[in-house]
Amino acid sequence: MSTNILVAYYSSTGNVHQIAQAVAAGAESTGAEVRLRRAPELAPPEAVASNPAWKAHLDEVDVPDVTPDDFVWAEGYALGTPTRYGTPSAQLKQVIDSLGPQWQQGLLANKAATAFVSASNAHGGNESTILTLNNVFSHWGAIIVPTGYTSADPYSAGGNPYGTSYPSAGGTDAIPDEVVAAGKAQGARLAQIARLLQPLRDPR
Repeated sequence: MSTNILVAYYSSTGNVHQIAQAVAAGAESTGAEVRLRRAPELAPPEAVASNPAWKAHLDEVDVPDVTPDDFVWAEGYALGTPTRYGTPSAQLKQVIDSLGPQWQQGLLANKAATAFVSASNAHGGNESTILTLNNVFSHWGAIIVPTGYTSADPYSAGGNPYGTSYPSAGGTDAIPDEVVAAGKAQGARLAQIARLLQPLRDPR
């Protein structure tokens, strides 16, 4: 029986989107069924149009918007976001804030959860953004799954034990192979642990 994994993210210029694809591929490599979903855009059209990379990414990428039903369906979550002053983007935060009814019903609990991020600079808030999302997971009653140093991949991708992160330096090119590998390892680990948590979700 496959494990249901939701990879939900927001990306403006495409860096977080690329990590999300890697996380999804890693989860799929374990036999999990994966839904790749994006947070709806909130920025006004004129703001998007002012940044050619932002507009190009939105025009090129066709990923369904995430819904509360995706979170109920999932047995494990991977949430991704660019950092905004060391915290998650407004777009992803709005998705999180819409899940009050599901949280109150206990539909988000006892599931595996992990996070991945990107910032322009190495010290631009990657770790604090992941830790902020971990606070959310704690309120949900989810089981936080860090990358840790469980393989060589986190070391090669910059050494962040909390989750895959990428300092983009403002670029929009393909992310490095090391970051792709770290994302895949994170997705696989999430799916494996989500599968092990099945007895918590269906107690006998």
